Order: sequence, then C-alpha cells, then structure tokens
Amino acid sequence: MMYLFFAALLGASIYLGNAAVSIFLGIIFTLSFKPEPDFFSRKAGTTPLQIGIVILGGTISLPYAWSVSSNFLPWIACFVLVSFFLGLLLGKLLGIQQRVAFLLSAGAAICGGTAMAAVAPIIKAKPQELLVAMSIVFLLNAIAIVFFPMIGSYLGMSNFDFGAWSALAIHDTSSVVGAALNYSKESVDVAATLKLGRTIWIIPLILCANWYFNREAKAAKFPRFILFFILALILNTLLGLNEATLSVLKILSQAFLMFGLFCIGTQTNLFDLKTISAKPLILALLLWFVAMPSAYFLVTIL
Repeated sequence: MMYLFFAALLGASIYLGNAAVSIFLGIIFTLSFKPEPDFFSRKAGTTPLQIGIVILGGTISLPYAWSVSSNFLPWIACFVLVSFFLGLLLGKLLGIQQRVAFLLSAGAAICGGTAMAAVAPIIKAKPQELLVAMSIVFLLNAIAIVFFPMIGSYLGMSNFDFGAWSALAIHDTSSVVGAALNYSKESVDVAATLKLGRTIWIIPLILCANWYFNREAKAAKFPRFILFFILALILNTLLGLNEATLSVLKILSQAFLMFGLFCIGTQTNLFDLKTISAKPLILALLLWFVAMPSAYFLVTIL
C-alpha cells in the first residue's frame, strides 16, 4: 500500500510539474506513512535534483540565447545582479538565516524554483529551508499569473513590452509563460525568449555558490554534477540539438527536478518549520516590489 501511494503521489508530482506542489506531496507521503530513515526516497538525497540540473544544461545553447536576446542581455545582467545582491543585503538586515536568504535571492533574481533547486545541494540547504523558499515563490507566482495581465491591460502595455516585463519580474518560467498566455501569443514568444537570458545565470550562480559556501571546508570538492552540467551545455552548443531533442530533454529535466523535490519533501521534518519566521516572506515581497516597477521602467525605455 505504501509503495502504491508513493508511486501515485510521485506520478502526480511529475505530471503537475510544480516545485512547491512536489514538495508538499512528498510531505503528505511522509505524514501518512512515516517511512524509515533508510527509505530510498530519503536516502536519495539531492541526487535526482542534480540529474535534472545536468539535463537542463543540455537544453541551453549560448549562441541561441545570444541571438534572440542580445539587446536585452546587458539589462538582464544588471537586473539579475542587482536583485540577487539586494536580496542578500536585505536578508542580512532582516536577520534571515543565510541559506534561506540565498535561496530566495537566487529564485527572485534568476528563475524561481529551478534556481533554488540548483543551488540547494551546493549550499547544503535543509529540506525545511527549501520548503519555505519554494512555498513563498509558489505563492508569488500564482498571484502573478492572475494579476499581471490585468496590470498590463490597465497600463496599456504593448504585447512585446508585457512579454519582456513578465520575463523580468516573474520568477518561474512556467508562470512567466502562464501570465503571457493570458495576454497574447506575441507576449508568450517574447517572454519565453527573454526568460532564457535569466535562466543562463544559473551557471555563474552555482559556480559562485560552490566557491562561497565550500571554500573553507577542509576537503571541499568541486561538485561533479556542475561539471556535467557545463559539459551538457557545451555539447548542446557544439551539436546544435534540434527542437524535438530539446523538447525531450526539457521533459526529462522537469521530471527529475520534480522527483528530486518530491524526495526532499519526504525528508522534511515539519517540527523544524516552527523555527522559520515570517521574515522570508517579507524579503520576497520587498524584492518583488522593487523588481516590478524596475522591470517596467526598463522595458518601456528600451
């Protein structure tokens, strides 16, 4: 019975493809069956996440990203860097645990759940810390899908401007596309393309995170999955994979990421969540309230 329930919840997690939902389903499984510490989803650790991140590297081609978003890349770079370091600064001022602030800053600056999932194994984030960060981003994404098209219509934004604004101001790629779909087909094309320019920042993020969090360890090792991630990116760039292959890789990457997050949910100790305050939500909201008008200003002047 336990294994059937596990398979059903895992299947739902992969099918729905939402990071926060995947973690919550993992928690539901743990609360329902209280699996032993050596249960395979608990022993898996972050390995499925790492596999998903490696496959994600195979979907990114640097020449393609440059060709479709070169005009915006300098502004995207500024936006990402300012958002990320502002998040770290505000997190320190608010007294938020460093790993939680790092997760939220990475998610807000780059690509939401994907960025947080990528960096969590490197900074050794606890399951409950990732759960809190994912939950906050999930909430903000849900709000964005509903209200961004309304705001865009009220402001009279063009299809292109709305797509660019969504790509900069909304966290997860799926939510960027979801909000743009509610506006226009042209907005979807623009949003998906420019969001790739933010996603590429996963590469320097994981490299810098590994250096910062592991530089003082006596036997710090460069995470092997980062090397495989870079190798996958190089192979995609050299081979010029076609759209059909990229679609398969994206599906596989999504599946492994959701599987990994589900496993993290099964590792969560809910009692530890009591130590997490409302400050992470305040940090995420502050970053968002800065990002939305800043992104709007950028897309309207370019």
